[in-house]
Amino acid sequence: MDVILFRFGNFPVTVLEAGLALGLFVVVAISVLLIVVLRQSRSRADAEIRASEHTHELEERISELLRTQSEMTGRMQTMAEVFGSRQSDMMRAVNERLDGMGQKLGQTMTDTTKHTNDGLRQLHERLAVIDRAQRTITDLSGQVVELQTILANKQTRGAFGQGRMEAIIQDALPATAFSFQQTLSTGVRPDCVVHLPNGAPPLVIDAKFPLEGYNLIRNAERPEEAKQAQAQFRRDVGKHVQDIRERYLIPGETQDTAFLFVPSESVFAEIHENFEDIIQKAHRARVVFVSPSLLLLSIQVVQSLLKDARMREQAHLIQAEVGKLMDDVNRLDERVRKLQTHFGQTSKDIDQILISTDKITKRGRNIEELDLGSLEELPSSERGNNQPTLLNPALKSVPAGE
Repeated sequence: MDVILFRFGNFPVTVLEAGLALGLFVVVAISVLLIVVLRQSRSRADAEIRASEHTHELEERISELLRTQSEMTGRMQTMAEVFGSRQSDMMRAVNERLDGMGQKLGQTMTDTTKHTNDGLRQLHERLAVIDRAQRTITDLSGQVVELQTILANKQTRGAFGQGRMEAIIQDALPATAFSFQQTLSTGVRPDCVVHLPNGAPPLVIDAKFPLEGYNLIRNAERPEEAKQAQAQFRRDVGKHVQDIRERYLIPGETQDTAFLFVPSESVFAEIHENFEDIIQKAHRARVVFVSPSLLLLSIQVVQSLLKDARMREQAHLIQAEVGKLMDDVNRLDERVRKLQTHFGQTSKDIDQILISTDKITKRGRNIEELDLGSLEELPSSERGNNQPTLLNPALKSVPAGE
């Protein structure tokens, strides 16, 4: 009944109001029609009969109209009830859909919240990783600054190169295969001396590579400064190579080749790429530039040589032990042969014993087969004889000596 059919301006018109308005309209129309009829009846006196007839017709029509109005009112009520039931059904369906949408929306919001929380947790974890990486980078930056400070000082730089070289050698060689700061016959003390096998002279390694010129080359901003820095780097390296040759290459006491340890792979690559003349000068002076990786490779070669020398030294001991083992095997073979002889004699004795036991067994069976009889059955001439008479001649067939 409260279903809105249409709006008239800002006023909503429901089904009930529309039905009432329609009934009112019908009543007004009937009233107007009655007024018109009455006026016509007044103006036309001669049509009273027809007016009465028309009135009767009008009454019938009015009754029909009223009946029609009642039918329309019933239909309108039925329509209102139908609209009301449909409205309730529609409201129930709408409520069910709203409930379903609410549940779906709540589940979606729950899933979205879960995904958001997971994303935030992963984001926090990644931020923590980034934070740790940033702290690591900060620490590395501090270490790089500290390393630059170390390399800027000549004494600390020498200690840094010495430390790297010592770490490589100590990790690869036994303690008896090298010596640090060993004094040579000339009174000089190289950074490291590697003892070679088979009485060969030791190998000298120097770790005081000059890096002042290289730092100037790296920090040069103009071509003139770079050129001056390169010239200084050549002079410093050339003088250091000459010093190694004069101080550490002692005939008969050290090898005729020495190693100059470069503590940085980048510096080593820069020298071989842009300073070929320095490399050639060092080769002529019997001085070899080695980076940390090349030093490790060279030390591994020395380690292989030491291992081969130890194996050669142990080969004599192995041969002696093998000789002793062969003597033991020969003695064992002799004793086994003697034991085999004893076993053969024992087997022969066992065969003789088996023959004797066989004879004894045969004699026992012959004794079991004897038929001794009674003394009354013997002849009178034989009763006085103390020796028994053997009635079984089979006993005479066995030799007494056997």
